Amino acid sequence: MRFFRIPLTAIDRYIFRLTIVPMLGVFVLAASLLMLEKMLRLFEFVSTEGGPVTVVFRMMVNLVPEYAGLAIPLGLMLGVLLAFRKLATSSELDVMRAVGWSYTRLLRVPYLITLVLVVINFLIVGYLQPLARYGYEQLDFELRSGALGASIKVGEFVTLEDRVALRVEGSRDDGRELSGIFARIAEDGPRGQVLAISARQGQFLASAENRNTIILRLLDGTIVHDTPGQPSRVLSFSQHDLPIDLPAIERFRARGEESREYLLPELARMGWSDESSAAMRADSQADFNYRLVEVVMMLLLPLLAVALAIPPKRSTSALGVFVSIILVVAYHKVNQYGADVAALGRASPLLALWGPFAAFAALILWMYYQVAFVPGGQAIGALETVYAKTVRRLGRLVRRGRRSQRNVVEDPTGPRAGEPLTAG
Repeated sequence: MRFFRIPLTAIDRYIFRLTIVPMLGVFVLAASLLMLEKMLRLFEFVSTEGGPVTVVFRMMVNLVPEYAGLAIPLGLMLGVLLAFRKLATSSELDVMRAVGWSYTRLLRVPYLITLVLVVINFLIVGYLQPLARYGYEQLDFELRSGALGASIKVGEFVTLEDRVALRVEGSRDDGRELSGIFARIAEDGPRGQVLAISARQGQFLASAENRNTIILRLLDGTIVHDTPGQPSRVLSFSQHDLPIDLPAIERFRARGEESREYLLPELARMGWSDESSAAMRADSQADFNYRLVEVVMMLLLPLLAVALAIPPKRSTSALGVFVSIILVVAYHKVNQYGADVAALGRASPLLALWGPFAAFAALILWMYYQVAFVPGGQAIGALETVYAKTVRRLGRLVRRGRRSQRNVVEDPTGPRAGEPLTAG
């Protein structure tokens, strides 16, 4: 059985090497920068809630699909752009064009890479992102509710079921060894007995009889029995087991409270179902079209990259790199705004999401046409001209300032070096 094979020449393999290396680098760098700020906030949040540090990395894993949805298109575009920019600045692109290779033919390998990334991004946006977002919200809920062992904070009084007040001075070995323990227990009933317990060390143990009860084993401490109308009694102990009833932890909600937590087929079924409410249909249709338009736009990114990668002749301007990043990020923000407006029912998803897509696609096709089919054409020629003039003016100002500083230091009217100063 013969499989369909696309013949690749040595130039195709060369373009592949030029594209894949910066693409992977940009992807890793963009994802790392996006996650770094969130990681710092998560560390602060987890330390405030008193949870284990490992939960930070579990939450970060659930954020990877969210940031990959933006990092993959950005890495694709910059990978192709930097590859063609290197070909253009080294005059290799002129040689390839001279022997009959058009821009469309040179884009064969970048488009093969694009098709693979489109499939990957479609799976991420349509299936992985909703599940990862739900997992992140679940970890956040468990951390706030204390289900991850974050209900007892070191150095603070914690109240359990309004009858037990507990304070721990220190904790070691992930909470297995406690020190400086103080507990106050108010017993129910007519006698109203109050126990004040202090211990040098302690540890939590699981109860074999009841899952909702844990045993706090205290070592080397004192118990003070305080009963109304009776003198207080003080007892010392070397070991004392104190049963503590765990507070009831509310179960986390089911997946689907937000449309972003639904898979793509689920959104399609809800968005065009007569059983759904008008608000649910608008929200589902907006999210469905938002995910699709983000993936489809990737098919035009190689054309945008080539249009912005070719600098003017006898120039090494990198203005196209900055313009490409601005355009991609701005388009992403416009899509987010359009999805929010469509989710509120104020505009049709076709107009709010596919309208900006059509305008951006027309702009990209026009820019690519100027570079690929117009002799000497430039997609951002006007911006390149303004940019070059601005750089020249700034260079003249800097050189003029340096000359002024040298004139002040080496003033010919002042005394020469080594010459004594005389008055009069």
